[in-house]
Amino acid sequence: MTPYREPVQNAVQARYNRKHSRARNIVERAFGMLKTRWRSIFFKALEVSPAFVPEVIACCTVLHNLSLLIGDMVDPEVAEDDDGPPEPRNTEASTGDHIRDNLAAAVSVPGNCVPALHEHDYL
Repeated sequence: MTPYREPVQNAVQARYNRKHSRARNIVERAFGMLKTRWRSIFFKALEVSPAFVPEVIACCTVLHNLSLLIGDMVDPEVAEDDDGPPEPRNTEASTGDHIRDNLAAAVSVPGNCVPALHEHDYL
């Protein structure tokens, strides 16, 4: 999902962009934690078939969560935030625009509570 281009046309799009930004920050921090703990895996090309990449990431995530449960924290001073050059962005119109519009409308209705949005603190 991509944010709406600035300047946004209305309050719904502005609210969607704020929520999108908060959620993206959480996802980026999660990947940063995985890259810190599993730097030997994620700082080079995976030497597995692309079909197994989701399983590798899932296994690393499960092991990371188990490590956190037993109190094995990663020292943030050791962690380096070297993501390398930014990935190129898709500048073409996405075919998922209607999905984004529906999601923006769903998160903008005050009385319509989307349960998945309450699973994390996006503040």
